[in-house]
Amino acid sequence: MPNFCAAPNCTRKSTQSDLAFFRFPRDPERCRLWVENCRRADLEEKTPDQLNKHYRLCAKHFEPAMICKTSPYRTVLRDTAIPTIFDLTSHLSNPHSRHRKRIKVLTDEEVRKIKERRLESSIEQLLAKKDKNDSQDGMETNDDVPQLTPHQRELREFLRSLFEVIVLIGKQSFPLSLHSEDDQDSHPVIMSTFQALLENRINAGDKFLRGKFEATAVNEEYWPATQQRKLLEVCERYVREELLQEVRESRFFSLVTGELVEFSEGQHIPVFLRFVDQTNTLREEFIEFLSFEGEELSTADKLESHVTKQWGLSMEHCRGQAHAVSGVLGSRMKAIATQLMERYPMAVNTPCSTCALNVHLANSMPLTGVQVVMSVLKKADSFFKASPLLQVELDGAISILFQDNVEKGNDLKESCRATWMDLHNVFEMAVDLLEPLLLCMDSVHDNEDLKWNDEITSNAYTISEALADFEFVVTLVVLKNALSFTRAFGKNLQGETLDVFFAASSLTAVLHSLHEVIDNIEVYHEFWFEEAVNLATAMEIPVKVPRLFLRKQQAMESVEIQAESFFKEYLTLPVMDYIIQEVKDIFSENHLKALKCLSLVPAVMGQMKFNTSEEAHADVFRSDLPQPDTLPAELHCWRIKWKHRGKEVSLPCTIHETLHHSDVKFFPNVNAFLKILASLPVLKLGSDQGEIGQKRLQAYLLDTPVSHRSKNLAVLNINYHIKMDLEEMVECYIKSYPEDEID
Repeated sequence: MPNFCAAPNCTRKSTQSDLAFFRFPRDPERCRLWVENCRRADLEEKTPDQLNKHYRLCAKHFEPAMICKTSPYRTVLRDTAIPTIFDLTSHLSNPHSRHRKRIKVLTDEEVRKIKERRLESSIEQLLAKKDKNDSQDGMETNDDVPQLTPHQRELREFLRSLFEVIVLIGKQSFPLSLHSEDDQDSHPVIMSTFQALLENRINAGDKFLRGKFEATAVNEEYWPATQQRKLLEVCERYVREELLQEVRESRFFSLVTGELVEFSEGQHIPVFLRFVDQTNTLREEFIEFLSFEGEELSTADKLESHVTKQWGLSMEHCRGQAHAVSGVLGSRMKAIATQLMERYPMAVNTPCSTCALNVHLANSMPLTGVQVVMSVLKKADSFFKASPLLQVELDGAISILFQDNVEKGNDLKESCRATWMDLHNVFEMAVDLLEPLLLCMDSVHDNEDLKWNDEITSNAYTISEALADFEFVVTLVVLKNALSFTRAFGKNLQGETLDVFFAASSLTAVLHSLHEVIDNIEVYHEFWFEEAVNLATAMEIPVKVPRLFLRKQQAMESVEIQAESFFKEYLTLPVMDYIIQEVKDIFSENHLKALKCLSLVPAVMGQMKFNTSEEAHADVFRSDLPQPDTLPAELHCWRIKWKHRGKEVSLPCTIHETLHHSDVKFFPNVNAFLKILASLPVLKLGSDQGEIGQKRLQAYLLDTPVSHRSKNLAVLNINYHIKMDLEEMVECYIKSYPEDEID
């Protein structure tokens, strides 16, 4: 939404101007002076917090000496800045105009006081100018264009044109250039996208670009690759700083990482920040790709350093971390999360809200057989998404093998059309689907009708070979049964707020069931192994110990091991031990206390008949609250408010609805609680807006080959919703690279 200037007779708004807009200060005395100088009586009735949240003044109402820059990206006011430049008479020339911002008529005494303050302000401004000119950094006090030489103005216009081209390339995800494999200097072998767009602007009448390049040889690169990279780096830093500024204003955040991404310069891990912004909207924004190499401890140090030193955030304000990765990377990221939790206990490690708990548990198991199962299921899911005809082939196989149970067959067909790895019952579905899946893969691989191309038949053969192995079958069956005890719990975690609250209270029962399995593992494993043998027999798969294990045993000359004993020792027991320990680690005491604070949501209080005891769990976030001493009284008033509401008032059901309720601002501690809770990665985002960053990242990776990927351009492409201030980018470039002289 645009910001409108609150000054009388000023119609500027942020979407139509490159001017900076400043919030009213929260300091009561400074805020009073701002309101007084504005001469708007209606603003006198509002509190400093209300004015800070809803009203702005543009830079035109401040003396230039009162405006400075703390970074290349942010225009800020001095701490003592008071607006003094106002137009209080132009509306009088048009008596028929509708003047919405009513100007207050001042008494003689009020006029005298204002004049005295303006005199004091003028003295402060003169002193500020003198201090600024005497400083050694030589930075300018303002950006007034008249102080620039013609050459400097041309330079800025030229850089502005270059940045417009870079922003266009980033937003449209154009490859910056194509390179030859034999070209050691990495110069483009054909005209780059950048140069082509520059020529297009020249032909469209850009006089600054024409003046720069009209005498350039046609076979010469307009703008060297090294300087293109500088432009890209400035754009990337600008976008990231805009997002980080919002995170700083929100204070609390969570870290979310994804699977490794391949670039020409190596593998990098994407990092998102999840936070509630100043409009009480939950967001998850992509920030940067971080190089991923080295040991877990050094990587944890690197991530912490990035957050604190390069991003300017405090890890003391991190309230959660989720690492949505799998396989060996999952084990490494868990070690990194553990390192960070040791330093910052409140940065609890949680599953990601976009991943089913059972899939998260299986993805992170450091067992080769389990990772093979997860890999094959992902390949099978992608295989059938590649063509509707392949899905039809699978439907045919299901119909053949479920002739006696048409209803179940139809349910399986419906489930297969979803993304398998998003399902809470993916392992139950996979076991039911295993036989028709193998039949379908064999049919596609045989390709008797020559319907499929070589790539499809090759992929079908690879999946078929994996499915027809007994180790795969027994591992899938064990996962299905072992994770059945956490399936309902995980589903509730991604359910409505009330479901999540009750899930937090049911963890003890879940752990009790898991421990019961361990205590009776002989009986449970016997049943599970028998189920796997029956399934393998139906698919004509021989029951045997894995070949790799047998090869190791030959050198040891040990007694022959039976398949049932082998899989109990090397599969069932490790899987159960891991699930129990991982559930305990994920749902730590701090994490459970936080989830139980969901009783602050009115719908949960209503379900509990308003007999809730938030104070018992509130200590976990007490140091984060604005008024912790008044918390017990405030919670009591919060319960009473909703308990004795009118019949026409409905109870908000989610954190989002509660935060946007008009009365929540009168409960500062509750408001702070809800914002922190919303940032926990385990809770579902509640709207598509929060998942935009993840979706845009996947779209960028899908549409961009590895050879054309650029970390800088990816940041621009994924965050194209950020308003680009070209003037700020130009200023940043000039200050970052003063040695670049553009003739």
